[in-house]
Amino acid sequence: MRVSYRKLWDLLLARNISKTALQNMAGISSASVAKLGKNENITTDTLVKVCCALNCDFSDIMQMEEEPDWRQSGNLFATHCSAHHSGGFALGELFCGPGGLAVGAITANINLPNFFIRHKWANDFDESTCNTYRRNICPDDPESVICEDVRKLDLEHLPPIDALAFGFPCNDFSVVGEQKGFNGTYGPLYTYGVRVLKSHHPQWFLAENVGGLTSANEGKAFDKILTDLKEAGYRIYPHLYKFEDYGVPQARHRVIIVGIREDLPYEFRVPSPELYADQDNSCRNALENPPIPVNAPNSELTRQDPRVVARLKYIKPGQNAFTADLPIALRLNVKGAKISQIYKRLDPDKPSYTVTGSGGGGTHIYHYSEPRALTNRERARLQTFPDNFEFLGSKESVRRQIGMAVPCRGARIIFEAILKTFAGIEYKSVPCNVNAGNREIEAC
Repeated sequence: MRVSYRKLWDLLLARNISKTALQNMAGISSASVAKLGKNENITTDTLVKVCCALNCDFSDIMQMEEEPDWRQSGNLFATHCSAHHSGGFALGELFCGPGGLAVGAITANINLPNFFIRHKWANDFDESTCNTYRRNICPDDPESVICEDVRKLDLEHLPPIDALAFGFPCNDFSVVGEQKGFNGTYGPLYTYGVRVLKSHHPQWFLAENVGGLTSANEGKAFDKILTDLKEAGYRIYPHLYKFEDYGVPQARHRVIIVGIREDLPYEFRVPSPELYADQDNSCRNALENPPIPVNAPNSELTRQDPRVVARLKYIKPGQNAFTADLPIALRLNVKGAKISQIYKRLDPDKPSYTVTGSGGGGTHIYHYSEPRALTNRERARLQTFPDNFEFLGSKESVRRQIGMAVPCRGARIIFEAILKTFAGIEYKSVPCNVNAGNREIEAC
């Protein structure tokens, strides 16, 4: 999708107003008039001046149109994976992971034929993760997934896109463990998303990271990221989403930054969680209703040490190895900090605690009624992946892929809000709880 100012020229023709007259009436430059004629980027201030001069609304001078055929170039990215091969918003992804954001994007539906999101290209550095993405998101166009270190990627020559999603690696921003922020290996990787914004000028973007992003480097990292995104030419809407409030059966808190190109007259609003208040987001409901098919992929049980099984039998739902009344022989000999999720069993009547992608013994998430770790398929259920979504790679690789993903259902809700924003459809919303110039928000 792209902006067209064809309505403006029809309006001028109907009113017998020349381009030169419009320039004088609105007090804009000839360069701005030329950009309007070419459907190029125009600041909101210029559009306001034009509308004031003509006594009209934005909708009277502009509209969204499908991209011309030249955007479907004849290179290896030319074919597309969804049922839609043109129109809509062509999405590029950096740090795509196994496809949590992608599932949310391509299933987003607001019941308008021209407002949808389609896969264009994606990038990740891990081969198993890329194979998972190819298998499930674009099986007919596997070459559109580029398995390469983003630092070696020729970003500027990637195919044109209308939208960008990038869940840049969160290792150095997470509040679990030491926060390295910009001083870590992964902290600066967000800048590759900024480079794509500057080279490709997509109409909107969605960036995702952990809640700890806001406090890394004493908050200076978050301020820098927001500044760079704004200076790339976007109005930004950062918000700390608590996905359990949106019907996701998991307490997962993530900072999502939506950006809309500053020349476009759209204002994103955070979708309200009110619509999901009555949904049963308990982990019991997620894992049992409906039952997981016997032949569902990634359902292998973890081999449990007999000592672990014995320990779990003493731990009640909602308890962990430090809050349960364990026999001395089964207690953990841990000094210092005691992590609350070690051998923690799920409370069946509450959302799961956060599904993670790594960790040693005792961190695999434990069933509420059986003395065992969850299977990867059960973990995927908590991340709201469909049961037919098959993760490829070793068992530990699959565990990591699932834990690093964005919950599909939560992503879909946000993508649908973006589509409604561009379509001009009203929806219930709440204010952003993160001010672009204020880093004082909850770290979770």
